[in-house]
Amino acid sequence: MRTVLLASLRTHTRRYVAAAVAVVIGVAFVVVTGMLSASARSGMTASVGVPYAGADVVVTGLDGPDARDLVRDAAGRGDRAAVIGSTAERARVGGRLLPDNVTVGAVADDERLQWQEVREGRLPAAPSEVAVDVNAAKTDRVGLGDTVRLGAGDRTVEAEVVGLVDTPSAAPGTDFLLTFADLETFVDGLWVTSVVYAGPGADSVQDRTDGDVVAAADHVQAVQADVTRGVDVLAAMLLVFAAIALFVSVLVIANTFTILFAQRARDFALLRCVGATREQVLRSVRLEALALAVVASVTGVVAGTALGALVIAVVRRSVDDDVLGSAMPSARWYVAALATGLVVTLVAAWLPTRRATAADPLSALRPHDVDVRTTAGRVRVALGVVALAGGCALLALAMASHEVVPMLAGGIVSFSGLLLLGPVLVPAAVRLAGALASRLAGTPGRIATGNAVRNPRRTAATTASLLVGVTLTTAVLIGLASSRHTVEEEMDQQYPVDLTMTSDTPLPDDLLGDVRATSGVVDAVALPGTTARIVGQGPVTLLAAPRGTTGVLRGDAGVASPGPGEVWLPDGLLTEWPANGRVTLEVEGRTRTLSLNTGEGWGPAAVVAPATLAALTDASTPRAVWARADDGADAEDLAGDLDALAVPAGAELVSSLGERGWVDTQLDVLTATVVGLLGIAVVIALIGIGNTLGLSVLERGRENALLRALGLTRRQLRATLAVEGLLLSLVATVVGVVVGAAYAWVALRTMVDVLTDDAAMVLPWWQLALVVVVAGLAGLASSVLPTRRAVRTAPAAGLGMD
Repeated sequence: MRTVLLASLRTHTRRYVAAAVAVVIGVAFVVVTGMLSASARSGMTASVGVPYAGADVVVTGLDGPDARDLVRDAAGRGDRAAVIGSTAERARVGGRLLPDNVTVGAVADDERLQWQEVREGRLPAAPSEVAVDVNAAKTDRVGLGDTVRLGAGDRTVEAEVVGLVDTPSAAPGTDFLLTFADLETFVDGLWVTSVVYAGPGADSVQDRTDGDVVAAADHVQAVQADVTRGVDVLAAMLLVFAAIALFVSVLVIANTFTILFAQRARDFALLRCVGATREQVLRSVRLEALALAVVASVTGVVAGTALGALVIAVVRRSVDDDVLGSAMPSARWYVAALATGLVVTLVAAWLPTRRATAADPLSALRPHDVDVRTTAGRVRVALGVVALAGGCALLALAMASHEVVPMLAGGIVSFSGLLLLGPVLVPAAVRLAGALASRLAGTPGRIATGNAVRNPRRTAATTASLLVGVTLTTAVLIGLASSRHTVEEEMDQQYPVDLTMTSDTPLPDDLLGDVRATSGVVDAVALPGTTARIVGQGPVTLLAAPRGTTGVLRGDAGVASPGPGEVWLPDGLLTEWPANGRVTLEVEGRTRTLSLNTGEGWGPAAVVAPATLAALTDASTPRAVWARADDGADAEDLAGDLDALAVPAGAELVSSLGERGWVDTQLDVLTATVVGLLGIAVVIALIGIGNTLGLSVLERGRENALLRALGLTRRQLRATLAVEGLLLSLVATVVGVVVGAAYAWVALRTMVDVLTDDAAMVLPWWQLALVVVVAGLAGLASSVLPTRRAVRTAPAAGLGMD
């Protein structure tokens, strides 16, 4: 049997190519995931301990004032302490307002606790000096010697840039670094990550603070655990996509072996006739599968290693920071990837090999088909119906309880039911589509439809792999589109105005016209207002809500239409929330007590109804300009243009376009990444369709030759195979789109409804149409090589095929 095994491997090598490619892609995916996670883990954890290198203990759980008191206490005792934390502030560089808030932190006063890497200049050593992160300096166009003004109102710091610094990849970094004496200006809004402490008094820190005190080494270990846990989560997400690719590979491999062994049934029968036992034949074909598994898995490991090294090299070249470290994962990861490829291939080949060797030597040469009229067919259909019904019940439970676990279980069980019902549902769908193909393509369409449904089980198995990929892709596309719609609505509520200019003094009359004339501005409106006082709090600019100017606002923002008894205040303006939820506004002796609402996105002003402002003052003046930006406007350029108008007018510009752009970018990157990863599964599936057509050409060699002898032209034969590939791919794609849309709707009702009451399901029609078109074209492309083989075979030669 060794001779038979070697001869079989040499003879059928080309027929195993598609199955081998599927395994190679899946195994390579696993290896690349391991390399990326190992590289990210080593790169990120290498610098975790840098900020704590000179500390004895680390204190956490403090707010800004508590951290300030601890630093002052350490200085009084002769110890060393430094705050690791940041605050988000507005920034002006040489009079130019930066479009987004920047993060501001402090450099340690003691050199032994300083850990930032100086690239140019030096670290700030005295008040009114600031260092800038090198990446922030590039983005914000800041250089040595520039004057930076941080903060707003009476909480501002003006400093000269004395250095450019770099932050190790995993260390907590900020855009601007001040001395702690300057950072105390923003101490009330300071987010404190930790306070590092060193010196003889470190042993008694716990007695002098309410924070949590741990040894520096223990804190570093805890931070490393958090960092690596994040990397492991990312690796697990990537492995989910690898598992999908491997699952699709199982379908492709199983289908390949089924068709290939069906074609070799006569060879197996002949071996049995000359004395080979069933166990010997079974062992021979399984050794073939093992040889394929070994070669494909080893190739996948090698290819994955090369690809992973290439990806890491590209990232290292593209990113200045050393975010990636050693690229080699542990040996166990390689063993797991190799074992995965072996197991996937052997499992996929197990049932086809048993079926191929189960018949006696004189049995029929064609493979056994599962028919609903047989006992096996009826059992399969019954199991499919039960699984589909059970899965739908779990999905209904998930929507009612808003739980993810029953949703995932329901999706798996219901989709398994669809796969079990495939030999019934898919051929029926192919016949339905084939009726249209027969009208359009004539004889080739009718022959292609008959060929596609002749073997229901094979047809279902061929389309199942593509069905998996398209279903997942559709669900992800719809889910992301719906999430984007929900996020955009939330952004409209959170940031109702794109750009605002607000002043505590009257604005020039020509400012509104200048704003409207600025490139990138769709519309703008001036708001009347005055200076009011919040009783018990302090002064505030008071504006009347815009009337008849909905084009300036985004969404149905409440700030746009406060009632006569309401006032909207910016978040953080009040030092204390009133117990009864009402505040009193006073303007020149007139008062009104109003219901309090808070939000953000319209600048540092209070907004009331026009009637409320009229009741408080008879002499309102323009105090703000609100502008709506064009959807394609550059956020940084537009903010710079408007800031050039706001500064001479004594107004403060607030732009929300940066936050919107950041969210849109994250969603775009997520969409592209997920679709790209799922595309790997679709590619494997299309390879399977091409392989099925190729093997079917060999299996139907005599049949095609007979059709040619009866008058079917080469063009018609080519059209027949092209229509067959198109039918298989389009049916799988359309069914996948429908099923994926259903799953996306369930996911939306399960996970998003709990966050918002009116989450809408959005269908990205152009993207879905692109999926259908690409799948159809790929189905046509997958028929090219099989078609060439078929049309090049002369009718006489085909009739003589064995």
